[in-house]
Amino acid sequence: MEPIRVGLLGLGVVGGGTFKVLARNAEEIARRAGRHIVATKVSARDLAKAKARVGEAAEVVADPFQIVRDPEIDIVVELIGGDTLARELVLEAIAHGKHVVTANKALLAKHGNEIFARASEQGVMVAFEAAVAGGIPIIKAIREGLSANQIEWVAGIINGTTNFILSEMRTRGQPFSEVLAEAQRLGYAEADPTFDVEGVDAAHKLTLLSSIAFGVPIRFDKAHVEGISQLAQEDIRYAEELGYRIKLLGITKARPDGIELRVHPTLVDAKRVMANVEGAMNAVMVKGDAVGATLYYGQGAGEEPTASAVVADLVDVTRLHTADPEHRVPHLAFQPEAITDRPILSIEDITTSYYLRLAVTDQPGVLADITRILAEASISIVSMIQKPRADAGQADIIFLTHEALERNVNVAIAHIEALPTVLSKVTRLRIENLA
Repeated sequence: MEPIRVGLLGLGVVGGGTFKVLARNAEEIARRAGRHIVATKVSARDLAKAKARVGEAAEVVADPFQIVRDPEIDIVVELIGGDTLARELVLEAIAHGKHVVTANKALLAKHGNEIFARASEQGVMVAFEAAVAGGIPIIKAIREGLSANQIEWVAGIINGTTNFILSEMRTRGQPFSEVLAEAQRLGYAEADPTFDVEGVDAAHKLTLLSSIAFGVPIRFDKAHVEGISQLAQEDIRYAEELGYRIKLLGITKARPDGIELRVHPTLVDAKRVMANVEGAMNAVMVKGDAVGATLYYGQGAGEEPTASAVVADLVDVTRLHTADPEHRVPHLAFQPEAITDRPILSIEDITTSYYLRLAVTDQPGVLADITRILAEASISIVSMIQKPRADAGQADIIFLTHEALERNVNVAIAHIEALPTVLSKVTRLRIENLA
């Protein structure tokens, strides 16, 4: 049988890893796929470097459109990143009847609805396992392995950079700025780390997970996103003292009135598995009504872990290359006509538990005023600690609350901050009790 011919757009870290894995494991991959999968054409900015890497095994070109328009190419693998040129290339590949494999979460989070619609019209596949959590097969797990379930929620550590930073802040006791510099030195963080540390990268990935979990359109624009750049070292220390660890979580939940879609720093019970995911590792929990809570753990980035997911998609596409479109797994798990546009809920409409920290004047009556405000907003306290501050006559008060409506918490915080005895803004972090 003729081999499947693959065109690689980009030969950076992931593209190079994909080329390497395809070559090294060629026979094993062919045994699984039923035919050989060969990267025959590669586009790259640095032609000399690319030619040195692939040798005579593949043709190297500067113009990626030569690949997407090449009638000899069966599958286009998009690994250039961004959402402008990448969008043009993917849509052009689809228009030319080619299947697409991509690791580009930003592209799909912003333009996925358009891309998947075009692919369905053309009867081609768009596979994106590598776009979320690197080498962890979380897309396949939700889309296929858990297809018997009504998914109740998905929660995960899906950005390795922020998890590394939070792990180091906890174990070393260093502030965010120092740990970020170390992450950049080690290659865990980009020179411009904004997408990672402000939660945008995690939100891209969460949006895709939410769509395949609940059968809703991709709505990145509706996600609530908070990062870790403003997280204070003392909050990590106090959380630890209270039996919690802070993780940047992506959380999406199905509710009767809509879908929660949020990324933010979160307190997780230190005894839970999720709290003990350290360094640059990723982990995703999925709760289904039949299966219960399931956990998926592994490397969320890197050359070969991500290449593992890319090549797995290539095997899937190769197996189904000649199948009728209706016999293939739908892009977003649900049949296209069954995708339902349910509302994405505002962060004010969520109900969870809270960690609240504030600096106050250490005098009688202060605590009574604060607890009265909380009670009036229907917020009950689980526990409280008070710590003296360096400034004489001042103290930090930390509350842990029972579940409360965020809108009520916002009202309470505004009233608390207006008290003359309160000397700081209220630091508010959410708590999730994951199974």
